[in-house]
Amino acid sequence: MSDVTCPNCERLQARIRELEAQVARTSETSHQPPSQDQAWKKPKSERLSGVRSSGGQVGHPGTTLKMSPSPDEVVVLPLMGSCPCGQQWHEVDVHDLLARQVLDLPEVQLHVTEYQAEVKVCPRCHQRQQAMFPQDVRGQVQYGPRFQALAVYLNVAQFLPFKRVGNVLETLCGQRPSEGTLALHLNLATARLAGFEARLKEALLEEPVLHVDETGSKVKGQLAWVHVISSKQLTLSGHDPHRGLAAIQVMGVLPRYRGVLMHDAWLSYFQLAARHALCNAHLLRELRFLHEQLDQNWAGELRTALQGVYHQHKTGILTPSEKLAFLIRFDALLEAGLETNPAAEPVPKQRGRVKQSPGRNLALRCQKHRDKVLRFLHEEGVPFDNNQAERDLRMVCVKRKVSGGFRSAEGGMNFCRIRSDTSTLQKQGMNIWHGLVSIFRNDVLIPNFS
Repeated sequence: MSDVTCPNCERLQARIRELEAQVARTSETSHQPPSQDQAWKKPKSERLSGVRSSGGQVGHPGTTLKMSPSPDEVVVLPLMGSCPCGQQWHEVDVHDLLARQVLDLPEVQLHVTEYQAEVKVCPRCHQRQQAMFPQDVRGQVQYGPRFQALAVYLNVAQFLPFKRVGNVLETLCGQRPSEGTLALHLNLATARLAGFEARLKEALLEEPVLHVDETGSKVKGQLAWVHVISSKQLTLSGHDPHRGLAAIQVMGVLPRYRGVLMHDAWLSYFQLAARHALCNAHLLRELRFLHEQLDQNWAGELRTALQGVYHQHKTGILTPSEKLAFLIRFDALLEAGLETNPAAEPVPKQRGRVKQSPGRNLALRCQKHRDKVLRFLHEEGVPFDNNQAERDLRMVCVKRKVSGGFRSAEGGMNFCRIRSDTSTLQKQGMNIWHGLVSIFRNDVLIPNFS
């Protein structure tokens, strides 16, 4: 029997390779989020192995509990009984005291303060007058700023849904606020943080480098988006039903920004007038996929070269000649990638742009945005990756796993504004508990915006 060659064999084999690649793609080899990975796949780190062993290093001072110089309570333990010689210890003066301390929480209970406003009647004109209640004491019975701050902390910082917030407060304090009351606490905090957010947006415009990213967030089961704009010291989160340029414009920062914008090459960001830098952590993952799943050696060589030059640059040992050699090798490996992935031929009667292979698309993108991929090598202060934005968004993903989505768009916006405040305070080493209490005392703790 003579061999019969099917005219569609090559096309079918290409389709099989494409489907196999889709199955093999993970968050370590693509832009796919970790939540879509198979449970049995163990994440791989992009970090190069170091020579140091794990754990504390030699010379590291370490940390331990330290004794307080001013304990709240002192309990003296008298020495009772007698010495073996017969001397009664209670008749002997104390020679020294040895101290040990126990750090514990006080009994948790609500502290009830009753304000009694005096009412007086003038004996001459019989006019009735009363003393004024404090401005923040508006109701007959209400919760105080610490209780309100704790409720918001549990919901926004620890991501507990309203029902579990009520469970915790009832267990610790013996008082269970209604879900409507918890929502009012969040609304009040959001309103009082409006001035903070306005100043935060202006401060972000002065940052030399900003990191941006977005992740999905459900509202009543419908997909919405949380956007983050951040730096080492500042975090702005925003909630919007859209993912694209419309949501970016609503936040009111990036359209006016002219510094370096670090992102993951999403098309909407390229429509902004900032100077762009691309995340090389994403590039390393995509190169790993091409090398390990599609056996493209050029991708493995480029990945190794990129990691090496980054660590040389980071440690300050990269010489001008080594830098030039890397740039030449970078261009050569991209050309090798294009040779390995030739352009796909147009399909007869098929309209639109011809779909190219992942390897060719990646090589073309790196050539087109060469200056943005390698900006970290040429400009001081430009990072290698977009990990800052991903770290700032990670807690949003944790919230999504712990308590799901939001019941309303207003709830999403409340969460993001309060989260912007707590994240910024935490980055600057300020106590987020004090910050939340200050909101409900109507004396908002403002971070450093200079």
